[in-house]
Amino acid sequence: MLDAPGFLIRRIYQAYQAAWLEHVDQVATGAQVAVLMAVRSYPGVEQGMVGASVSLDRSTMASIVHRLEKRGWLYRERPADDGRKRLLFLTDEGSEAVGGLVRRAKELDQLLMEGYGPRGQALVVDLLTALAQHWEDVADR
Repeated sequence: MLDAPGFLIRRIYQAYQAAWLEHVDQVATGAQVAVLMAVRSYPGVEQGMVGASVSLDRSTMASIVHRLEKRGWLYRERPADDGRKRLLFLTDEGSEAVGGLVRRAKELDQLLMEGYGPRGQALVVDLLTALAQHWEDVADR
């Protein structure tokens, strides 16, 4: 059982979470950083579009936006022409925070891939990408 793919992926994920807490942030999650990065790149983007672009379902996205609003990093506006939509914007504090979060996340990525070299890193990323796609396909059957 210790060599089962699901067990190994869980071990990798737990190690990644521990490394994230140590090297990136004790509160902000990877999903929150992805949302912040998307909003930084596209100020005023519609909330649903961000969720879809970072592979988050509606309820998870709403929860993340709520937490980022409470932290003072993000705010929402409703456009006058469509009250159902929520447009997302970074606050000044959010703009400042996302820069540091992204820098530390990239430094963590470098630490995690240390010793693999460019070809090894590409191989790991390609394999993980293919694995993720296949497992998503299996989940959708």
